[in-house]
Amino acid sequence: MQLKWTAVALAAMVLVACGKKEEPAPAPASAPAAAAPAAAPAGETVTVRIGHVGPTSGPIAHLGKDNELGARMAIEELNAAGFKIGDKVAKFELLAEDDAADPKQGTSVAQKLVDSKVHGVVGHLNSGTTIPASKIYSDAGIPQISPSATNPKYTRQGFKTAFRVVADDVHLGSTLGKYAVGELAGKSVAVIDDRTAYGQGVAEEFEKAVKAANGNLIGHEFTTDKSTDFNAILTKLKGAKPDVLFYGGMDAVAGPMLRQAKQLGLNVKFMGGDGICTNELSKLAGDAMADGQVVCAEAGGVDGDLKPGLDKFKADFQQKFNVDVKLYAPYVYDAVKVLATAMQKAGSPEPEKYLPELAKIEYKGITGNIAFDEKGDIKNGALTLYTYKGGAREQLAVVR
Repeated sequence: MQLKWTAVALAAMVLVACGKKEEPAPAPASAPAAAAPAAAPAGETVTVRIGHVGPTSGPIAHLGKDNELGARMAIEELNAAGFKIGDKVAKFELLAEDDAADPKQGTSVAQKLVDSKVHGVVGHLNSGTTIPASKIYSDAGIPQISPSATNPKYTRQGFKTAFRVVADDVHLGSTLGKYAVGELAGKSVAVIDDRTAYGQGVAEEFEKAVKAANGNLIGHEFTTDKSTDFNAILTKLKGAKPDVLFYGGMDAVAGPMLRQAKQLGLNVKFMGGDGICTNELSKLAGDAMADGQVVCAEAGGVDGDLKPGLDKFKADFQQKFNVDVKLYAPYVYDAVKVLATAMQKAGSPEPEKYLPELAKIEYKGITGNIAFDEKGDIKNGALTLYTYKGGAREQLAVVR
């Protein structure tokens, strides 16, 4: 009788010949089958590098760190959700850099992010760093969303990669100028700015609006974003007897300025843009800030049906990081999610592929509906007017 040897039997004979113990052959399957397929992969992944830049050192480090935490929160949520781009699970990485609110350092870290081949950037915080960095990102074709830079020049350079999720200084400064003359009945309005791209820009727009409302401008003085002594310029303005003083700059300077104004007996309504409109201002000013004395505007803001969502974000943020939201963390959070959504719509994290989707995005964020005009500015951007009572910031109105 002719014998037919199976592969299993032959293998067993070889093992015995080699001195190895023969293992019993497995029971035959009920039906013949090909070799078992390899286990299905857990899922292919694609690494997505998101850059974030803000001043995490220097006088306004509290604002830069606030922004960075907003980015970290969004990144962690996307990773936890298994967010997919195309048929791959995206693994987001945050490359966070410090520009110290310095334009030279800002361009240096921008180039560092480009060299690191980031897929998108959220930042910078200040207009003075955002504007020069924007050319570097544009030349590299990398989309950039600023969550807080308000100088109009940023989106008026013709760069297709530049976007922002807050209203610009034209809107902010003009709203505050009208408010100074109309609501505060300012008869004599004085202005100080810190000569930065942000401070000077918002001060100029404020002045235009005061003049348009037939307000009386009685002086414009200058300081820097690192100054601590304002006695000379405040004394000069005091002689002109202003009833409203507008400061174009950040809270780190505005707080000490309020202290010195009180020491000089300069009793004025004190106004400013989003740079001073923080929870830190009352700490920096101490007892020099009277209830209702300060009126400021934050670029952005929600009301109505959107408010519970933003309130929840702030509560979750506090629980996660054990600090309160300072100012723009929600806008950073939304900006990261907008980048991710555009990548998902394009099916790719590569800048040249998702940039067209970003330009036409319609995204409902915690800070409101996000869509961009042809310049990259947010459509129908909101502003929130605030004052302070008992050291706490209190909302006056949301305007568009």
